[in-house]
Amino acid sequence: MDDDSVFRALADASRRALLDRLHEDNGQTLGELCQGLNMTRQAVTKHLSILEQANLVACKWQGREKLHFINPVPINEIAERWINKFEQTKLGALARLKKSLEGKDHG
Repeated sequence: MDDDSVFRALADASRRALLDRLHEDNGQTLGELCQGLNMTRQAVTKHLSILEQANLVACKWQGREKLHFINPVPINEIAERWINKFEQTKLGALARLKKSLEGKDHG
């Protein structure tokens, strides 16, 4: 996984909005994704391309329609690598504090 491309893709509010829309209703066409957005079809296409390159969106052709699906794996990998490791320190500190307050750290 290329963390840089995922972070760059997620840095844009329009791309996050597209991911939110796919999260709400996965498997949308370009036309469906464009509805209600203040973006041109060309802009949505460009954002989807960046999301695809970052592996955040996968596509499947169904007849003549291209369906877009969110791929949560890269976001989960970012969470595991960049968020969870910071939580481990806090959880460890809380566990030590709990043991100390309960008097269990004196052997």
